[in-house]
Amino acid sequence: MFCDSGGVIRTFGPGRVNLIGEHTDYNGGLALPFAIDRGVTVEAERIDGDDIHAEAGDLAETDVFPATAPEPADGWRAFVRGTVAELGASGVAIPGTRLTFAGDVPRGSGLSSSAALEAALCLALLAVADAAEPDRTELAKLCSRVENDWVGAETGLLDQLAALCSRDGEAIRIDFSTLAIEPVSLDLRGWQLVTLESGAEHTHAEGGYNERRAECRAACEALGVEQLSAAGRHDADRLPEPLRRRARHVLSENARVDAMVAALRAGDLPGAGRLLDASHASLRDDYEASVPEVEATVATLKRAGAAGARMVGGGFGGSVLGLLEPGADLPAGSVAVAPGAPARRL
Repeated sequence: MFCDSGGVIRTFGPGRVNLIGEHTDYNGGLALPFAIDRGVTVEAERIDGDDIHAEAGDLAETDVFPATAPEPADGWRAFVRGTVAELGASGVAIPGTRLTFAGDVPRGSGLSSSAALEAALCLALLAVADAAEPDRTELAKLCSRVENDWVGAETGLLDQLAALCSRDGEAIRIDFSTLAIEPVSLDLRGWQLVTLESGAEHTHAEGGYNERRAECRAACEALGVEQLSAAGRHDADRLPEPLRRRARHVLSENARVDAMVAALRAGDLPGAGRLLDASHASLRDDYEASVPEVEATVATLKRAGAAGARMVGGGFGGSVLGLLEPGADLPAGSVAVAPGAPARRL
């Protein structure tokens, strides 16, 4: 099973765009992401011995460590070591393997190059080990543990579920209170979704992301709920600042996800644009996740005629998503995005 031509296995993990529903995943809320055609490709080959030999092709950096006892590391090495360790802890016997990977999702762009790498690594290592692929929701949880425990970023499951469970031509509505996934057709009727990098790179572990998670936990404790999405709008009004604004963003963003699903199904693209604008305003004002470079990029897309534009990803930098009418001229540097297939073996 593990031998392709030359004994090399190739897998692909896609990046993702989250159409709407930001900072809701770790709060038990709703989101509407889709996979894109850019991502990370991993090549894996079984070798003699018990070591993992890993190379980040686009960085020309290497790492060697024992497959049975990876130790913590920094940067991209944390993703590789963590994936090997978590698969091993789940009962997969990882043999000596040579790994090489490279991608075309810019790091720090908010398009989830990290989950793309985690998903591609998991599929490659499972194939090398001749192990059956587990349920993809469980695999997403494993990838999330890599991000949380090995990389130090307290992300939720949005990126990993999008990379592993998306469907070609569709977005997926994820309810993070149950992990139920519902496909939503993304027929834009000639309109275009584009991303434009702000020039401000964000990193989950080093930015304000972990601080926002801590604030949401504090809001839950104050309200006596397990997940912030379980609170009522009037409950949030009882919180002190800034917790009140954090909760207001989460609760209003959940409502915008279902409003976006309804707008897409009704073919109301102008309405979808207004929801993107409202999401961005909430992220900027209530969640305070924006930076000047992101605001300038939103303004660029709006000047180009975008019906709506908002930051994507964890915020504090990264890319901006815009929705443009048919025939609109795309701003310089923008890239059209469309829903693609999930992580897979090539």
